[in-house]
Amino acid sequence: MKNAKFHFEAAAMAGHEGARYKLGILESNLGNMERAVKHCMIAASAGGSHAMQMLITLFKQGFVNRESVNSTLAAYNDCCVEMRSKARDAHINMRRIEFIEE
Repeated sequence: MKNAKFHFEAAAMAGHEGARYKLGILESNLGNMERAVKHCMIAASAGGSHAMQMLITLFKQGFVNRESVNSTLAAYNDCCVEMRSKARDAHINMRRIEFIEE
């Protein structure tokens, strides 16, 4: 587990929001809720939807205040808007159609 944490930390420092989210999960499992919240806030601000969901769950459990969730949600939404494009939307719609047909 120490080896996995080391590699997640290296990836997170390089900007990988999925690794940052997984660090949040690891810290949460270890009971380090303050660190878990920080990791999730960073990952969600970078557009990580799973991290945003986890942050909302942590809010419901009382580990995060509303102001922090609102500011992170605003950053998450801004990031998602920046990532949108016609080509991306077309790809998502194509994948939805393939999924329905299967």
